[in-house]
Amino acid sequence: MAAPEEPLRRRKVGSAGPGPGSPPGPGRDPAGCPARLGAGTFWLTRIVLLRALAFVYFVAFLVAFHQNKQLIGDRGLLPCRLYLRSVQQHFRGGAGWDAVSYAPTLLWLLDWSHMDSNLDAIALLGLGVSSFILVTGCANMVLMAALWVLYMSLVNVGQVWYSFGSLCSGAGAWLCWG
Repeated sequence: MAAPEEPLRRRKVGSAGPGPGSPPGPGRDPAGCPARLGAGTFWLTRIVLLRALAFVYFVAFLVAFHQNKQLIGDRGLLPCRLYLRSVQQHFRGGAGWDAVSYAPTLLWLLDWSHMDSNLDAIALLGLGVSSFILVTGCANMVLMAALWVLYMSLVNVGQVWYSFGSLCSGAGAWLCWG
C-alpha cells in the first residue's frame, strides 16, 4: 500500500512541523532544526565500509609488495613476463584485444625490461591510494575503481599465486616470505 502523498509533500517542503510542546520527531534535533545526519542516512555505515575496504586493499598491496618479486618478478618462481609472452604467442602476436581481454593488466602498457620495478610501482601506488583513503576517509568512485584496477592488474598475472587466496596472503604469508 502506497503512503499518502499529502504528508510526503509537507515533509519535503517543510511546511508541517511539530508544535512547540511536542517531543522531537524522527530526523529532527531537539531545537526543531532538521538533522543533517539523521536516521536513514547510513553515513556511519558508508564510512566504516569504505575504510574497511581500504584496509583490506592496504593489506593486499602490502603483501603484494613484499612477495611479487619472489613469486612473479623477473627472477621469481613463475615470472609474469613469461606468462604475458605466452599469452601473446597464444593469440598470435602482439598485445591485441584478445590478449588484453584474456589477461587484463596495466603491465601491457608498461616496459617489460624492468618487471620488478613495474610490480613494485603498482603495489606502491595501491598502498598510497589505500592509505590516503584510510587516513582521510575521502573515498569516491574514482579512487575505489583505481584500487580495483591496480589490484586486478596484479591478480591477472599472478597465475597460481593469486588463484588461491589463502596460500600467500593474510595468515599464510609467512610461508612465502621465509
